[in-house]
Amino acid sequence: MKKFFTHEYIDTQIVFIEKCKELLKEKYKKIPKFYLHSYGCQGNVSEGEKIEGILNQIGFMKTENVESADIVILNTCAIREKAQEKVFSNIGNILNLKMKNKEKIIGICGCMVQQEHVKNRIETNFKEINLVFGPHVIHKLPEMLYNVLLKIKKQYIDINEKENIEENIPILRGSKIKALVPISYGCNNFCSYCIVPYVKGRERSRDFNVILDEVKNLVESGYKEIMLLGQNVNSYGIDLDLKDGFANLLYEINKIKGDFWVRFMTSHPKDFSKKLVDVISTCDKVCKHFHLPIQSGCDRILKEMNRKYDKKRYLEIIEYTKEKIKDATFTTDIIVGFPGETYEEFKETLDIVKRVEYISIFNFIFSKRVGTKAEKMQDLVPKEEKTRWINELIDMQNEISLKLNKKYVGKEEIVLFEGLKNTGEDFMVGRTDKNILVCCEKKEDRIGKFCRVKIKKANRTMLEGELVD
Repeated sequence: MKKFFTHEYIDTQIVFIEKCKELLKEKYKKIPKFYLHSYGCQGNVSEGEKIEGILNQIGFMKTENVESADIVILNTCAIREKAQEKVFSNIGNILNLKMKNKEKIIGICGCMVQQEHVKNRIETNFKEINLVFGPHVIHKLPEMLYNVLLKIKKQYIDINEKENIEENIPILRGSKIKALVPISYGCNNFCSYCIVPYVKGRERSRDFNVILDEVKNLVESGYKEIMLLGQNVNSYGIDLDLKDGFANLLYEINKIKGDFWVRFMTSHPKDFSKKLVDVISTCDKVCKHFHLPIQSGCDRILKEMNRKYDKKRYLEIIEYTKEKIKDATFTTDIIVGFPGETYEEFKETLDIVKRVEYISIFNFIFSKRVGTKAEKMQDLVPKEEKTRWINELIDMQNEISLKLNKKYVGKEEIVLFEGLKNTGEDFMVGRTDKNILVCCEKKEDRIGKFCRVKIKKANRTMLEGELVD
Protein backbone atom coordinates (compact mmCIF):
# COMPACT_ATOMS: atom_id res chain seq x y z
CA MET A 1 0.00 0.00 0.00
CA LYS A 2 1.20 3.51 -0.81
CA LYS A 3 2.56 5.32 2.24
CA PHE A 4 0.78 8.64 2.50
CA PHE A 5 2.52 9.85 5.65
CA THR A 6 6.12 10.67 6.45
CA HIS A 7 8.21 11.08 9.61
CA GLU A 8 7.22 9.11 12.73
CA TYR A 9 3.63 8.67 11.54
CA ILE A 10 4.30 6.44 8.51
CA ASP A 11 3.48 3.09 10.10
CA THR A 12 0.93 4.16 12.71
CA GLN A 13 -1.38 6.10 10.40
CA ILE A 14 -1.42 3.40 7.72
CA VAL A 15 -2.40 0.95 10.45
CA PHE A 16 -5.22 3.23 11.60
CA ILE A 17 -6.47 3.71 8.01
CA GLU A 18 -6.88 -0.07 7.74
CA LYS A 19 -8.46 -0.31 11.19
CA CYS A 20 -10.96 2.44 10.28
CA LYS A 21 -11.85 0.62 7.06
CA GLU A 22 -12.70 -2.51 9.03
CA LEU A 23 -14.85 -0.55 11.49
CA LEU A 24 -16.69 1.18 8.64
CA LYS A 25 -17.58 -2.21 7.10
CA GLU A 26 -19.05 -3.30 10.42
CA LYS A 27 -20.84 -0.03 11.19
CA TYR A 28 -22.36 0.91 7.81
CA LYS A 29 -24.30 -1.23 5.32
CA LYS A 30 -23.44 1.15 2.45
CA ILE A 31 -20.58 3.51 1.64
CA PRO A 32 -20.50 6.15 4.41
CA LYS A 33 -20.51 9.84 3.46
CA PHE A 34 -18.62 12.88 4.70
CA TYR A 35 -19.45 16.59 4.53
CA LEU A 36 -16.73 19.22 5.01
CA HIS A 37 -17.01 23.00 4.95
CA SER A 38 -13.88 25.18 4.98
CA TYR A 39 -14.14 28.79 6.12
CA GLY A 40 -11.71 31.61 5.40
CA CYS A 41 -8.56 31.76 3.30
CA GLN A 42 -7.23 29.53 0.54
CA GLY A 43 -4.77 28.08 3.03
CA ASN A 44 -7.76 26.72 4.94
CA VAL A 45 -9.26 25.38 1.71
CA SER A 46 -5.98 23.59 0.98
CA GLU A 47 -5.98 22.01 4.44
CA GLY A 48 -9.60 21.01 3.89
CA GLU A 49 -8.58 19.17 0.71
CA LYS A 50 -6.14 17.12 2.78
CA ILE A 51 -8.83 16.24 5.31
CA GLU A 52 -11.07 15.17 2.43
CA GLY A 53 -8.23 13.14 0.94
CA ILE A 54 -7.73 11.23 4.18
CA LEU A 55 -11.47 10.57 4.63
CA ASN A 56 -11.72 9.40 1.03
CA GLN A 57 -8.74 7.06 1.54
CA ILE A 58 -10.37 5.63 4.65
CA GLY A 59 -13.52 4.84 2.68
CA PHE A 60 -15.89 7.82 3.01
CA MET A 61 -17.58 9.35 -0.03
CA LYS A 62 -18.01 13.12 -0.30
CA THR A 63 -21.47 14.65 -0.18
CA GLU A 64 -22.76 18.23 -0.37
CA ASN A 65 -25.78 17.26 1.73
CA VAL A 66 -25.00 17.83 5.40
CA GLU A 67 -28.11 15.94 6.52
CA SER A 68 -27.14 12.69 4.80
CA ALA A 69 -23.50 12.81 5.92
CA ASP A 70 -22.26 10.27 8.45
CA ILE A 71 -19.38 12.56 9.44
CA VAL A 72 -19.55 16.38 9.35
CA ILE A 73 -16.41 18.50 9.73
CA LEU A 74 -16.24 22.28 9.96
CA ASN A 75 -12.77 23.58 9.07
CA THR A 76 -12.71 26.93 10.84
CA CYS A 77 -11.07 30.35 10.50
CA ALA A 78 -10.03 32.66 13.36
CA ILE A 79 -9.18 35.85 11.46
CA ARG A 80 -12.35 37.78 12.29
CA GLU A 81 -14.78 37.58 15.18
CA LYS A 82 -17.84 37.62 12.90
CA ALA A 83 -16.60 34.52 11.07
CA GLN A 84 -15.97 32.79 14.39
CA GLU A 85 -19.45 33.45 15.71
CA LYS A 86 -20.90 32.20 12.42
CA VAL A 87 -19.12 28.90 13.02
CA PHE A 88 -20.68 28.58 16.49
CA SER A 89 -24.08 29.29 14.96
CA ASN A 90 -23.54 26.53 12.39
CA ILE A 91 -22.35 24.15 15.12
CA GLY A 92 -25.74 24.59 16.76
CA ASN A 93 -27.54 23.75 13.52
CA ILE A 94 -25.44 20.63 12.96
CA LEU A 95 -25.90 19.42 16.52
CA ASN A 96 -29.66 19.63 15.93
CA LEU A 97 -29.12 17.09 13.13
CA LYS A 98 -27.24 14.88 15.55
CA MET A 99 -30.29 14.79 17.79
CA LYS A 100 -32.04 12.97 14.91
CA ASN A 101 -29.07 10.69 14.30
CA LYS A 102 -26.99 9.96 17.42
CA GLU A 103 -24.38 8.09 15.34
CA LYS A 104 -23.48 11.15 13.25
CA ILE A 105 -19.86 12.13 13.92
CA ILE A 106 -19.18 15.87 14.31
CA GLY A 107 -15.72 17.40 13.97
CA ILE A 108 -14.43 20.94 14.41
CA CYS A 109 -10.93 21.76 13.21
CA GLY A 110 -8.78 24.57 11.88
CA CYS A 111 -7.39 27.81 13.28
CA MET A 112 -10.28 28.66 15.55
CA VAL A 113 -9.84 25.66 17.84
CA GLN A 114 -6.15 26.46 18.41
CA GLN A 115 -7.31 29.28 20.72
CA GLU A 116 -7.53 28.18 24.33
CA HIS A 117 -10.76 30.10 25.07
CA VAL A 118 -12.46 28.53 22.04
CA LYS A 119 -11.29 25.01 22.97
CA ASN A 120 -12.63 25.54 26.50
CA ARG A 121 -15.95 26.81 25.15
CA ILE A 122 -16.33 23.71 22.98
CA GLU A 123 -15.39 21.36 25.84
CA THR A 124 -17.86 23.06 28.18
CA ASN A 125 -20.84 23.84 25.93
CA PHE A 126 -20.60 21.40 23.02
CA LYS A 127 -19.87 18.00 24.52
CA GLU A 128 -21.67 16.29 21.61
CA ILE A 129 -18.79 17.24 19.28
CA ASN A 130 -16.62 14.16 18.70
CA LEU A 131 -13.46 15.55 17.10
CA VAL A 132 -11.57 18.78 17.85
CA PHE A 133 -8.21 19.13 16.14
CA GLY A 134 -5.83 21.83 14.93
CA PRO A 135 -4.12 22.31 11.55
CA HIS A 136 -0.85 20.84 12.84
CA VAL A 137 -2.30 17.36 13.33
CA ILE A 138 -4.41 16.79 10.20
CA HIS A 139 -2.20 13.80 9.36
CA LYS A 140 -3.36 12.09 12.57
CA LEU A 141 -7.02 12.06 11.48
CA PRO A 142 -7.09 8.24 10.93
CA GLU A 143 -5.96 7.69 14.52
CA MET A 144 -8.40 10.25 15.93
CA LEU A 145 -11.29 8.87 13.92
CA TYR A 146 -10.52 5.30 14.95
CA ASN A 147 -10.75 6.29 18.61
CA VAL A 148 -14.12 7.95 18.00
CA LEU A 149 -15.52 5.07 15.91
CA LEU A 150 -14.47 2.57 18.54
CA LYS A 151 -15.85 4.91 21.22
CA ILE A 152 -12.55 4.83 23.10
CA LYS A 153 -12.97 8.58 23.45
CA LYS A 154 -16.31 10.37 23.21
CA GLN A 155 -14.52 13.64 22.46
CA TYR A 156 -11.02 13.48 20.96
CA ILE A 157 -9.10 16.76 21.23
CA ASP A 158 -5.67 17.34 19.69
CA ILE A 159 -4.41 20.87 19.05
CA ASN A 160 -0.72 20.29 19.60
CA GLU A 161 1.83 22.22 17.61
CA LYS A 162 4.49 20.47 15.54
CA GLU A 163 7.68 21.81 14.04
CA ASN A 164 7.98 19.35 11.18
CA ILE A 165 5.89 19.29 8.01
CA GLU A 166 4.02 16.14 7.08
CA GLU A 167 4.27 15.47 3.35
CA ASN A 168 2.44 13.07 1.03
CA ILE A 169 -0.91 13.37 2.78
CA PRO A 170 -3.62 12.31 0.29
CA ILE A 171 -5.47 15.26 -1.29
CA LEU A 172 -8.97 15.37 -2.75
CA ARG A 173 -8.72 18.54 -4.83
CA GLY A 174 -11.78 20.69 -5.32
CA SER A 175 -10.94 21.53 -8.92
CA LYS A 176 -9.44 19.77 -11.92
CA ILE A 177 -8.31 23.10 -13.39
CA LYS A 178 -6.77 25.04 -10.49
CA ALA A 179 -4.56 23.57 -7.76
CA LEU A 180 -3.54 25.01 -4.41
CA VAL A 181 0.08 24.34 -3.42
CA PRO A 182 1.27 25.56 0.00
CA ILE A 183 4.96 26.50 0.04
CA SER A 184 5.08 27.44 3.73
CA TYR A 185 3.00 27.29 6.89
CA GLY A 186 2.73 29.69 9.81
CA CYS A 187 3.96 33.24 10.20
CA ASN A 188 6.79 35.11 11.95
CA ASN A 189 5.48 38.65 11.56
CA PHE A 190 3.19 39.12 14.60
CA CYS A 191 1.21 42.07 13.25
CA SER A 192 -0.50 43.52 16.30
CA TYR A 193 -4.03 42.82 15.02
CA CYS A 194 -3.42 39.30 13.70
CA ILE A 195 -4.03 35.95 15.40
CA VAL A 196 -2.35 33.82 12.67
CA PRO A 197 1.09 33.29 14.33
CA TYR A 198 -0.66 32.13 17.49
CA VAL A 199 -2.90 29.58 15.76
CA LYS A 200 -0.74 28.52 12.80
CA GLY A 201 2.63 28.64 14.56
CA ARG A 202 5.98 29.96 13.39
CA GLU A 203 6.88 29.99 9.70
CA ARG A 204 8.00 26.65 8.27
CA SER A 205 8.99 26.32 4.61
CA ARG A 206 8.45 23.18 2.57
CA ASP A 207 11.40 21.58 0.80
CA PHE A 208 12.24 23.33 -2.50
CA ASN A 209 12.41 20.13 -4.56
CA VAL A 210 9.28 18.65 -3.00
CA ILE A 211 7.34 21.72 -4.14
CA LEU A 212 8.81 21.48 -7.64
CA ASP A 213 7.87 17.81 -7.90
CA GLU A 214 4.30 18.53 -6.76
CA VAL A 215 3.90 21.27 -9.37
CA LYS A 216 5.36 19.04 -12.11
CA ASN A 217 2.93 16.26 -11.22
CA LEU A 218 -0.01 18.67 -11.26
CA VAL A 219 0.95 20.08 -14.66
CA GLU A 220 1.39 16.55 -16.05
CA SER A 221 -2.08 15.73 -14.67
CA GLY A 222 -3.58 18.59 -16.69
CA TYR A 223 -3.88 21.42 -14.16
CA LYS A 224 -3.79 24.83 -15.81
CA GLU A 225 -3.28 27.11 -12.82
CA ILE A 226 -1.06 26.62 -9.79
CA MET A 227 -1.66 28.86 -6.78
CA LEU A 228 1.35 28.98 -4.43
CA LEU A 229 0.23 29.67 -0.86
CA GLY A 230 1.90 31.06 2.22
CA GLN A 231 1.08 33.59 4.90
CA ASN A 232 4.10 35.44 3.50
CA VAL A 233 5.36 33.83 0.30
CA ASN A 234 8.12 36.43 -0.02
CA SER A 235 9.94 35.03 3.02
CA TYR A 236 9.84 31.48 1.71
CA GLY A 237 13.05 29.60 2.41
CA ILE A 238 14.57 31.94 5.01
CA ASP A 239 14.28 29.19 7.62
CA LEU A 240 16.03 26.85 5.16
CA ASP A 241 18.87 29.34 4.62
CA LEU A 242 17.84 29.83 0.98
CA LYS A 243 18.85 33.14 -0.57
CA ASP A 244 16.07 34.67 -2.71
CA GLY A 245 14.12 31.47 -2.08
CA PHE A 246 10.79 32.59 -3.49
CA ALA A 247 12.24 34.30 -6.56
CA ASN A 248 14.28 31.19 -7.36
CA LEU A 249 11.28 28.93 -6.78
CA LEU A 250 9.20 30.92 -9.28
CA TYR A 251 12.07 30.85 -11.77
CA GLU A 252 12.37 27.05 -11.56
CA ILE A 253 8.61 26.49 -11.74
CA ASN A 254 8.47 28.70 -14.83
CA LYS A 255 10.92 26.29 -16.52
CA ILE A 256 8.55 23.33 -16.12
CA LYS A 257 7.24 22.22 -19.51
CA GLY A 258 3.53 22.70 -20.07
CA ASP A 259 0.78 25.22 -20.70
CA PHE A 260 -0.07 26.65 -17.28
CA TRP A 261 -0.14 29.78 -15.13
CA VAL A 262 1.34 30.41 -11.68
CA ARG A 263 -0.23 32.71 -9.11
CA PHE A 264 0.73 33.32 -5.49
CA MET A 265 -0.48 34.86 -2.28
CA THR A 266 0.06 36.50 0.08
CA SER A 267 2.99 38.90 -0.28
CA HIS A 268 4.20 40.93 2.70
CA PRO A 269 5.58 44.32 1.58
CA LYS A 270 8.53 44.19 4.00
CA ASP A 271 9.98 41.18 2.14
CA PHE A 272 8.99 42.19 -1.39
CA SER A 273 12.28 42.61 -3.25
CA LYS A 274 13.39 44.11 -6.55
CA LYS A 275 14.97 40.74 -7.33
CA LEU A 276 11.54 39.14 -7.11
CA VAL A 277 10.06 41.68 -9.53
CA ASP A 278 12.99 41.25 -11.91
CA VAL A 279 12.52 37.48 -11.97
CA ILE A 280 8.75 37.67 -12.47
CA SER A 281 9.23 40.11 -15.36
CA THR A 282 11.12 37.34 -17.22
CA CYS A 283 8.68 34.50 -16.38
CA ASP A 284 5.98 34.05 -18.99
CA LYS A 285 3.98 31.60 -16.84
CA VAL A 286 3.87 33.74 -13.68
CA CYS A 287 0.76 35.95 -13.66
CA LYS A 288 1.39 39.68 -13.54
CA HIS A 289 -0.99 40.30 -10.66
CA PHE A 290 0.26 41.22 -7.19
CA HIS A 291 -1.78 41.00 -4.00
CA LEU A 292 0.15 43.36 -1.74
CA PRO A 293 -1.66 44.22 1.51
CA ILE A 294 -1.11 47.82 2.62
CA GLN A 295 -3.56 47.64 5.60
CA SER A 296 -3.20 51.39 6.22
CA GLY A 297 -1.76 54.39 4.38
CA CYS A 298 -0.71 56.12 7.61
CA ASP A 299 2.83 55.59 8.94
CA ARG A 300 1.77 55.95 12.57
CA ILE A 301 -0.92 53.30 12.18
CA LEU A 302 1.45 51.01 10.26
CA LYS A 303 3.88 51.24 13.17
CA GLU A 304 1.09 50.44 15.65
CA MET A 305 0.19 47.47 13.44
CA ASN A 306 3.83 46.29 13.55
CA ARG A 307 3.94 46.05 9.75
CA LYS A 308 7.68 46.90 9.50
CA TYR A 309 7.41 49.16 6.44
CA ASP A 310 6.22 52.71 5.85
CA LYS A 311 4.21 54.40 3.14
CA LYS A 312 7.34 55.51 1.27
CA ARG A 313 8.72 51.97 1.09
CA TYR A 314 5.35 50.58 -0.04
CA LEU A 315 4.99 53.10 -2.86
CA GLU A 316 8.56 52.42 -4.00
CA ILE A 317 7.62 48.75 -4.40
CA ILE A 318 4.56 49.64 -6.46
CA GLU A 319 6.42 52.12 -8.64
CA TYR A 320 9.30 49.71 -9.34
CA THR A 321 6.87 46.91 -10.23
CA LYS A 322 4.89 49.16 -12.59
CA GLU A 323 8.14 50.27 -14.21
CA LYS A 324 9.40 46.70 -14.79
CA ILE A 325 6.02 45.12 -15.64
CA LYS A 326 3.95 47.60 -17.63
CA ASP A 327 0.62 45.75 -17.44
CA ALA A 328 0.88 44.65 -13.77
CA THR A 329 -2.26 44.84 -11.66
CA PHE A 330 -2.58 45.13 -7.89
CA THR A 331 -5.05 44.19 -5.18
CA THR A 332 -4.73 44.85 -1.45
CA ASP A 333 -6.16 44.42 2.06
CA ILE A 334 -7.22 47.44 4.13
CA ILE A 335 -8.26 47.60 7.79
CA VAL A 336 -10.55 50.51 8.61
CA GLY A 337 -10.87 51.90 12.13
CA PHE A 338 -7.74 50.48 13.75
CA PRO A 339 -7.60 51.53 17.46
CA GLY A 340 -6.69 55.20 17.73
CA GLU A 341 -7.08 55.93 14.01
CA THR A 342 -8.40 59.39 13.18
CA TYR A 343 -10.32 60.41 10.09
CA GLU A 344 -7.30 62.41 8.88
CA GLU A 345 -5.18 59.26 9.15
CA PHE A 346 -7.83 57.26 7.32
CA LYS A 347 -7.70 59.83 4.50
CA GLU A 348 -4.03 58.90 4.04
CA THR A 349 -5.25 55.40 3.17
CA LEU A 350 -7.65 56.89 0.63
CA ASP A 351 -4.70 58.74 -0.87
CA ILE A 352 -2.77 55.47 -1.29
CA VAL A 353 -5.77 53.84 -2.98
CA LYS A 354 -6.01 56.77 -5.37
CA ARG A 355 -2.28 56.71 -6.18
CA VAL A 356 -1.86 52.95 -6.65
CA GLU A 357 -5.16 52.31 -8.45
CA TYR A 358 -5.90 48.76 -7.32
CA ILE A 359 -8.18 46.68 -9.54
CA SER A 360 -10.00 45.67 -6.36
CA ILE A 361 -9.53 45.73 -2.59
CA PHE A 362 -10.50 43.59 0.36
CA ASN A 363 -11.61 45.94 3.12
CA PHE A 364 -12.47 45.14 6.72
CA ILE A 365 -13.56 47.05 9.80
CA PHE A 366 -11.05 46.34 12.58
CA SER A 367 -11.98 43.26 14.62
CA LYS A 368 -10.34 42.56 17.98
CA ARG A 369 -8.84 39.10 18.36
CA VAL A 370 -8.23 37.63 21.80
CA GLY A 371 -4.53 37.20 22.51
CA THR A 372 -3.22 39.84 20.09
CA LYS A 373 -1.49 43.06 21.09
CA ALA A 374 -4.26 45.14 19.51
CA GLU A 375 -6.82 43.53 21.80
CA LYS A 376 -5.58 45.75 24.63
CA MET A 377 -5.46 48.97 22.58
CA GLN A 378 -8.07 51.60 23.34
CA ASP A 379 -10.62 51.83 20.53
CA LEU A 380 -12.42 55.19 20.63
CA VAL A 381 -13.88 55.29 17.11
CA PRO A 382 -17.63 54.53 17.13
CA LYS A 383 -18.82 51.72 14.85
CA GLU A 384 -21.05 54.16 12.96
CA GLU A 385 -18.00 56.29 12.14
CA LYS A 386 -16.01 53.26 10.95
CA THR A 387 -18.94 52.25 8.75
CA ARG A 388 -19.02 55.72 7.20
CA TRP A 389 -15.28 55.53 6.49
CA ILE A 390 -15.44 52.11 4.90
CA ASN A 391 -18.33 53.17 2.69
CA GLU A 392 -16.26 56.13 1.52
CA LEU A 393 -13.42 53.73 0.69
CA ILE A 394 -15.74 51.38 -1.20
CA ASP A 395 -17.22 54.23 -3.24
CA MET A 396 -13.75 55.42 -4.23
CA GLN A 397 -12.59 51.91 -5.15
CA ASN A 398 -15.73 51.26 -7.22
CA GLU A 399 -14.91 54.29 -9.38
CA ILE A 400 -11.29 53.16 -9.81
CA SER A 401 -12.26 49.57 -10.66
CA LEU A 402 -14.73 50.75 -13.29
CA LYS A 403 -12.18 53.13 -14.82
CA LEU A 404 -9.49 50.45 -15.03
CA ASN A 405 -11.81 47.79 -16.42
CA LYS A 406 -13.11 50.11 -19.14
CA LYS A 407 -9.54 50.32 -20.51
CA TYR A 408 -9.81 46.71 -21.63
CA VAL A 409 -12.85 47.28 -23.85
CA GLY A 410 -11.89 46.63 -27.48
CA LYS A 411 -8.76 44.70 -26.51
CA GLU A 412 -8.06 40.97 -26.68
CA GLU A 413 -7.16 39.09 -23.52
CA ILE A 414 -6.13 35.49 -22.77
CA VAL A 415 -8.60 33.97 -20.32
CA LEU A 416 -8.53 30.68 -18.42
CA PHE A 417 -12.18 29.63 -18.13
CA GLU A 418 -13.00 28.00 -14.80
CA GLY A 419 -16.70 27.17 -14.93
CA LEU A 420 -20.23 28.47 -15.32
CA LYS A 421 -21.46 31.82 -14.05
CA ASN A 422 -23.36 31.58 -10.76
CA THR A 423 -26.31 33.61 -12.05
CA GLY A 424 -26.98 31.36 -15.02
CA GLU A 425 -25.71 28.45 -17.03
CA ASP A 426 -25.63 30.24 -20.37
CA PHE A 427 -22.33 31.94 -19.52
CA MET A 428 -18.90 30.79 -18.45
CA VAL A 429 -16.41 32.74 -16.35
CA GLY A 430 -12.65 32.85 -16.10
CA ARG A 431 -9.78 35.17 -15.27
CA THR A 432 -7.01 36.91 -17.13
CA ASP A 433 -3.43 36.62 -15.92
CA LYS A 434 -4.03 40.03 -14.32
CA ASN A 435 -6.75 38.42 -12.17
CA ILE A 436 -9.68 40.20 -13.81
CA LEU A 437 -12.94 38.26 -14.05
CA VAL A 438 -14.27 37.71 -17.59
CA CYS A 439 -17.70 36.45 -18.64
CA CYS A 440 -18.36 34.85 -22.03
CA GLU A 441 -21.10 32.91 -23.79
CA LYS A 442 -20.86 29.28 -22.74
CA LYS A 443 -18.97 26.72 -24.78
CA GLU A 444 -18.45 23.57 -22.72
CA ASP A 445 -15.30 22.54 -24.58
CA ARG A 446 -13.56 25.78 -23.56
CA ILE A 447 -13.85 25.30 -19.79
CA GLY A 448 -10.42 24.50 -18.40
CA LYS A 449 -8.66 25.99 -21.41
CA PHE A 450 -6.86 29.21 -22.29
CA CYS A 451 -8.89 31.21 -24.81
CA ARG A 452 -8.48 34.50 -26.61
CA VAL A 453 -11.38 36.83 -25.84
CA LYS A 454 -12.28 40.23 -27.28
CA ILE A 455 -13.65 42.48 -24.53
CA LYS A 456 -16.97 44.14 -25.40
CA LYS A 457 -18.24 45.55 -22.10
CA ALA A 458 -16.93 46.35 -18.62
CA ASN A 459 -18.37 47.04 -15.21
CA ARG A 460 -16.58 47.50 -11.89
CA THR A 461 -16.38 43.76 -11.12
CA MET A 462 -16.19 42.02 -14.48
CA LEU A 463 -15.43 42.18 -18.19
CA GLU A 464 -17.74 40.75 -20.84
CA GLY A 465 -16.45 39.48 -24.14
CA GLU A 466 -16.70 37.06 -27.03
CA LEU A 467 -14.40 34.21 -28.03
CA VAL A 468 -11.94 35.02 -30.80
CA ASP A 469 -10.63 31.48 -31.33
